Amino acid sequence: MAEQLSDIDRFLESERAAGALVLPAEDRVFAAFERPLADVRVLVVGQDPYPTPGHPIGLAFAADRHVRPIPRSIANIYRELHDDLDIVPAQHADLSGWADRGVMLMNRVLTVRAGEAGSHRRKGWEAVTEQAIRALATRGGPLVAILWGNDARKLAPALEGVPLIESAHPSPLSASRGFFGSKPFSRVNALLAAQGADPIDWRLDSA
Repeated sequence: MAEQLSDIDRFLESERAAGALVLPAEDRVFAAFERPLADVRVLVVGQDPYPTPGHPIGLAFAADRHVRPIPRSIANIYRELHDDLDIVPAQHADLSGWADRGVMLMNRVLTVRAGEAGSHRRKGWEAVTEQAIRALATRGGPLVAILWGNDARKLAPALEGVPLIESAHPSPLSASRGFFGSKPFSRVNALLAAQGADPIDWRLDSA
């Protein structure tokens, strides 16, 4: 792992040396790992950070609290949350509240070049995050994994033994093809209860 991270660090240095803006901010790249691994009850896997400066905060699907309009994937997640659990959508896209309650929001790729979605794929991050996911699966329950979209669903073999909730991605391009109506939030809580764990409080402060 240390060698892989060193290779990624060299790549990011070369990006910055070439004048590229790397997102998120350096102190937020590993934000998904700030909470203790032992506290994680739910894993949500995303793709890569938003490529718009000021938006990504290092948590999959989340954006800075002041971003307006709310990214459309988050708006769709909030719509499904409301339909599933009748929770009023937050007026921001900061999902830190979920992370504080045991929801790990991990992108497969932890950085991106500003303005170029997917630009840091296949630069080494996938091996690092897959290793982290395997470590989480090996740790054992209580744990439920949410895999939204084809990229995330490819990780199913690394999560052997972990209850999975799989569906289409909440992106506007695919949400109507199986994300809406999938009730992931109530299903997560039911699977946690079956493992003897407390449910997740999916409410976020509204302001």
